[in-house]
Amino acid sequence: MSETVKTKKVVEDNPVNQYLRLDRMPHIWCPGCGIGTTVNCFARAVSQSVDDLNKVSIVSGIGCTGRVAGYMNLDSFHTTHGRAIPFAIGLKLANPDQKVVVYSGDGDLIAIGGNHFIHAARRNMDLKVVCINNFTYAMTGGQVSPTSPLDTIATTAPYGVYDDVFNLQFLAESIGAVYSARWTATHVTQLTKSMKEMMNKKGFCFIEILSPCPTLFGRRNKIGDGLDHMRIFKEKGKVRKGMAAKDASITDEEFPLGVFVNTERRTYIESMNERYSKVFGPSYEPYPEGE
Repeated sequence: MSETVKTKKVVEDNPVNQYLRLDRMPHIWCPGCGIGTTVNCFARAVSQSVDDLNKVSIVSGIGCTGRVAGYMNLDSFHTTHGRAIPFAIGLKLANPDQKVVVYSGDGDLIAIGGNHFIHAARRNMDLKVVCINNFTYAMTGGQVSPTSPLDTIATTAPYGVYDDVFNLQFLAESIGAVYSARWTATHVTQLTKSMKEMMNKKGFCFIEILSPCPTLFGRRNKIGDGLDHMRIFKEKGKVRKGMAAKDASITDEEFPLGVFVNTERRTYIESMNERYSKVFGPSYEPYPEGE
């Protein structure tokens, strides 16, 4: 069998193909970017946790990660900058039996979309939020983001970043997330498992994925190519079981990884149904959940 035939067969037999819009391939992400790796993990997690793809919707905002929704063979929505979460909330309230996934970047979700992130978690909206954290606004020129490490060189910080960095795990815990984890694009087995757990859990779930951006962040900060960045993730990424979220800050020495929050509380829809049943009687349920 020729190498061309072998390659074609591998592509045809790839188990994630059914979850992708193959007519839109090849993707536009830069060589060495980790976003495509996370999509592979997500597709495999969906294959292990979802029986009916019509029951899954994916929403993204603007940015490199915002392209994910357009590549997934699901009901997908590419929304405006910072507004992926409120769009997803409306989608969930209109279709309570849907698993609604928000897949976007650190700038879109935590900077311009930070207010929506806070209140969706506070209300415990039943959303699955995936944040690709590449430490920069990658698509718009490499500006500083809320997760840019100290001393980072960026277009908006030519002499280095000097403001403190968000610990997204502690932020997620403090505002009410029922599930919060951090992995890197190198830790594909752990990430896939975590995504599967997220898909099977009700409430506001959050996964932060550290991902290389060799084109802007890596080049400007003299890290090297995507492979060099992945080596750093492998070297500094340490799984810390039982570590408190408040202690899981990313430092020069270590990137704490793992599941930092895994708890239970009523979802927003459950609270709403309970309130309306008290007002209008136990048979009144404006948002029946199909699961």
